[in-house]
Amino acid sequence: MLDVAVAYSRYQFLGEEFLTWLWFVIEKNQSLVKIFDPNFVALEVGNRVVFENRRKESAERITIKGDGASLEEGMLALKKGALVTELNMVYKSAELMWQFTLKGESLNISSLSIPNTGSAESDEDIEGVVLEKIFLYDKALQLLEKLYTHFAKLRVSDTWLSKESPLLRKWIQSS
Repeated sequence: MLDVAVAYSRYQFLGEEFLTWLWFVIEKNQSLVKIFDPNFVALEVGNRVVFENRRKESAERITIKGDGASLEEGMLALKKGALVTELNMVYKSAELMWQFTLKGESLNISSLSIPNTGSAESDEDIEGVVLEKIFLYDKALQLLEKLYTHFAKLRVSDTWLSKESPLLRKWIQSS
């Protein structure tokens, strides 16, 4: 059995590959997300993306942040072999919007902001408001879980090498 720290170091690339692939899906294949959420409207890169290139002697880290920031430098980092290590996303479903950051090394979610919920008019309404908040948190988590499950199955399949990886490389090189 692997030590937790060893396993964490050995397999953190999977989360980073997932985030890089997810950015590709956001840019080129949003219809995939519709499979997992029939009310899906959009999944967008938010206001922060962090890249890391560990192929050199020392790790190079690039952070792009700000609303409307250009991601050209990020594409250049991908061309040089970097992977996305942190991705802020905006998820829209029906008329609702979530924003959160996903970290590749551990797939931790941070800064999850959910759509506004109704306020409790009376003590009896509190339970409904709490359940609505739980539902809204869970909806974003379920989407990420389904996308990661799809990615993991794809990553270990023959389709990854024959189809998905070449499409990903083409996307990186064409930008």
